[in-house]
Amino acid sequence: MKILVPIKRVVDYNVKVRPKADESDVDLNNVKMAINPFCEIAVEEAVRLKESGSAEEIIAVTVGASNAQEQLRTALALGADKAILIETDLEAQPLAIAKALKSIVEKESPDLVIMGKQAIDGDNNQTGQMLAALLGYPQATFASELKISDRKAEVTREVDGGLQTISIDLPAIVTSDLRLNEPRYASLPNIMKAKQKPLEVINAEEIGVDMNPRISTIKVSPPPEREAGIIVESVEELVEKLKNEAKVIT
Repeated sequence: MKILVPIKRVVDYNVKVRPKADESDVDLNNVKMAINPFCEIAVEEAVRLKESGSAEEIIAVTVGASNAQEQLRTALALGADKAILIETDLEAQPLAIAKALKSIVEKESPDLVIMGKQAIDGDNNQTGQMLAALLGYPQATFASELKISDRKAEVTREVDGGLQTISIDLPAIVTSDLRLNEPRYASLPNIMKAKQKPLEVINAEEIGVDMNPRISTIKVSPPPEREAGIIVESVEELVEKLKNEAKVIT
């Protein structure tokens, strides 16, 4: 079985992002970048499937600028066998990414596509569903458990009402949730080996996908600062303030 794992380059989740001085976008100068955490979970799940004997090959793929090769090398160090970069300097948005991934799926013919449910920058939660629709594949989103057997995937999904377990035929799209697994750290020997693994670069124009953004960012600004709280001396004073100042009780 061949597994395709789309990943995304994002600002490291430990970094507090700030807008540019002109508020035109997020300031990425000298900011640490990393694999999107949900994508990292997807890579880990693919590696576990390979280690269990359910898969033979893992391909990591991303859409973005040339510097995204850094995150692809990380995926290779974590256990992927080869990587593909669909290179574009334009802002890659969900529909364009899904169309680009569709071309890679058609080229590589994976049995399973595992990807993060969303990226922590845009939080769109759209690409996996769009890719499934474009391919006509069954999908299982928000996966917290995944089992493969007899050309079927049994997936436990995290839904509003609790957990839902479904069975879908392969090939299929699965998007990972936080509780699917805990990603491993890349060891130094594997980081060195990753430098020798194949990484293919494909220009987005070569696959005939229009990467021009459909949505433009008008302004990026930090959230307003919250006013400092106050300390009250008694329950009576608290009730009085809730009643007359906050007007949350009558």
